[in-house]
Amino acid sequence: MRVVDRTAAEGASPVPSAKPRQAYVTVRGLSKKFQGTTIYEDFSIDLPMGKFISVFGPNGCGKSTFINMISGLMPMDAGEVLYDGQTIRDTRISYVFQNYREALFPWMRAIDNIHYPLKVIGVDRKERGRRVEKLLADFDVPFDLNAYPYTLSGGQQQTVSILRALVTEPEVLFLDEPFSALDYEMTLFMRERLQHIFMKLKTTMLLVSHDLEEAIQLADQVVLLTRRPTRVAEIVPVDLPWPRDLDVTTGEGFITLKRHCLDRFWREVKRD
Repeated sequence: MRVVDRTAAEGASPVPSAKPRQAYVTVRGLSKKFQGTTIYEDFSIDLPMGKFISVFGPNGCGKSTFINMISGLMPMDAGEVLYDGQTIRDTRISYVFQNYREALFPWMRAIDNIHYPLKVIGVDRKERGRRVEKLLADFDVPFDLNAYPYTLSGGQQQTVSILRALVTEPEVLFLDEPFSALDYEMTLFMRERLQHIFMKLKTTMLLVSHDLEEAIQLADQVVLLTRRPTRVAEIVPVDLPWPRDLDVTTGEGFITLKRHCLDRFWREVKRD
């Protein structure tokens, strides 16, 4: 996980920016090759900040590669990424990985795992305690955070991973198939919890999912990608009420959206 903490000096006057700030994740000219195979070539997209964005597409199209590059975890061959007009280095970013078992430190209690990113960026003990208490007060955690990760269920471990990612108050939260290793019951529960977090914080969230239902349920927009070399097939707005409960996900609007996205997906899968 990579985090950057920006704290303005108290009473400091704002410095005029050379560029007008725009509330978008702006990607321009993104290019990436692996062993001679072009994944992205001159790829550009604008994604609104403060929204939940899902990324969905055929296997091998580079969904995880996309968020790994724009989050700074993987180098780009070419291109530029700006967050609200700022570079990656000037943006608070957190990342929730698919493999929660490897993401958490097993020798640390769950609560210490949550504290850890704040220690990395140099937040003192008292302030760390204040931030963690504030975060936990916002979310009902129904298990003992003094336990070690290996004693927790998969869903509990992933909950700790998400809390650890949120404690730095990120401007952008990346989620790479965070529930794919969980059973179906726990997946439904975690989708519900993530919606609650998003509705409360309105943090920009970018989710990679291989599950179309999940991609639609959690998103304000679904970015449908093509086969390689990858481009945007369509950006589908999800104009459904929050929270996306059973009534919503079994309703006509949801089913219509899923049918549309599935049709677009199969056209890409079958494309020569």
